[in-house]
Amino acid sequence: MQFQQLQYFVAVAETRHFTRAADLVHVAQPSLSQQIKALERELGADLFLRARGNITLTDAGEALLPLARRILADADTARHEVQELVQLRSGRVRLGATPSLCTGLLPDVLRAFHDRYPGIRLMIEEGGSHDLVRLLARGALDLALVVLPLPSPSPALTTVELLREDLVVVSSPEVPAPGGPGRRTVRVADLESEPLVMFRHGYDLRELTVAACRAEGFEPDFAVEGGEMDAVLGFVRAGLGVAVVPRMVATRSGRGLRVTPLARPGLRRTIALAHRSDVAPPRAARELQRMLLER
Repeated sequence: MQFQQLQYFVAVAETRHFTRAADLVHVAQPSLSQQIKALERELGADLFLRARGNITLTDAGEALLPLARRILADADTARHEVQELVQLRSGRVRLGATPSLCTGLLPDVLRAFHDRYPGIRLMIEEGGSHDLVRLLARGALDLALVVLPLPSPSPALTTVELLREDLVVVSSPEVPAPGGPGRRTVRVADLESEPLVMFRHGYDLRELTVAACRAEGFEPDFAVEGGEMDAVLGFVRAGLGVAVVPRMVATRSGRGLRVTPLARPGLRRTIALAHRSDVAPPRAARELQRMLLER
């Protein structure tokens, strides 16, 4: 009994027509008929009652049909499982993330993913959440780490909360501590008297910091603005001003910086993993998603 014969048998059983069945499985009708007859000879029983214009299953055909369907379904499942394993040996994952997450969260996770799946190319796109949402909508990314809430209006995305992260104030040890000497925490209101090193427009941290200052009734004073994360930290180390950054970034990149927590209630941001709702991420991207959620 051959796999191909079972395919042909199921096609005839479902269409009740030899010619239509041949078209369905992309084979010439005589070849299909020959294979069905060969199957019947091997089984020692007719599978179809053949009357002009009327094809019906015999008792033997009725008995074989659910078994044949199960065999074909199991083969299809096996093919998909193997293909997914192959996808984890080669291919790519296109991941978008804010620069602060590229600095703080991703290095350890991507190292673990690369060690497990060295054949997968990791393509990282840095950008603010607004930019990453647009790239997801265009299909240019498989996954993105974004800051919630998402910009409105936004395309249909599925998001899963990944972490909530405290923000801290970083400054150079060579300049007076923000809020005054000996302070173990600094209030947002204390930043009114501090020159800020500020991120570029469209950066989530810029919007959050400016909104917090305005909630305290003042407009922040920018000593330098327009940088990405590495540039901002470098300007702070040089003593040009202070900056509000995620705690993970300060922990990982805090050499040469004074790190001061914000007084309660402080500032926090929520990070989520997002992908398009109408398209399932590729197998390799789903594996990276699992590792991020289980980190």
